[in-house]
Amino acid sequence: MTRIPAGKVALHVREQGSAAPVLLVHGFPLKHTMWDAQFEALASKYRLIAPDLRGFGASQVTKGTVSMEELADDLAALLDTLNVSEPITFCGLSMGGYVGWEFFRKYRDRVRSLVMCDTRAACDTADAADARRQLATDVLATGPSLLVESLLPRLVSPVTLEKRPQIVEALRSIILSAPPEGIAAALNGMANRRDARDLLDKIDVPTLLVVGRDDALSPVDEMREMADSIATSTLVVVDDAGHLSPMERADVVNAALADFLPLV
Repeated sequence: MTRIPAGKVALHVREQGSAAPVLLVHGFPLKHTMWDAQFEALASKYRLIAPDLRGFGASQVTKGTVSMEELADDLAALLDTLNVSEPITFCGLSMGGYVGWEFFRKYRDRVRSLVMCDTRAACDTADAADARRQLATDVLATGPSLLVESLLPRLVSPVTLEKRPQIVEALRSIILSAPPEGIAAALNGMANRRDARDLLDKIDVPTLLVVGRDDALSPVDEMREMADSIATSTLVVVDDAGHLSPMERADVVNAALADFLPLV
């Protein structure tokens, strides 16, 4: 792992493996370590690249607002720095999926396939956007512990909360280590993001959609509607998982990736 230039910022990156590149983009308010189980399972067959997005982990922080398009631009610049010229599989979870829509819009020629985990295409309602902006203000005032109380229980399934304490504690540690300015900038950016539903029927690359059956933030029915709109898509519903299916049920998600990636 190292911190390298990526356009206007420097990003902390874990990279391992060779052959076909897979870009793993974490959700909010996490960092690249959410993909550790995918590295264990897939790095022998693919070139896995997992950055900390701007404002998270050990990457550079920008105050104020960071848009999903800016995060997509960071990733394109990162690929340039890493000399990745061939098309990639873009794999994003939650906020990483929001970035993925913008990446596909702007850098379609760099995308071989998409994996969208526990994410949404719809933008926020006015009330939801206002709530994000208020949360950004609150986190700047009180720190990331507020997210542990309000968000963590909604990120995972009841089964994970009860029977997988190691995952819950890992999440707690990641959230508490997130820079408040980075959290706030991402919240503001998500509040301002544009609706991606108009993009779905234009996606023409193999697409895998993955969702935890107990996901309260990106419900199964909503992701099924997204799958219905993407002609080239396959939907996998993961039992005993919530919003963080690649962490909660890495066995199932890794199997789905192992089936999907050789085909693209």
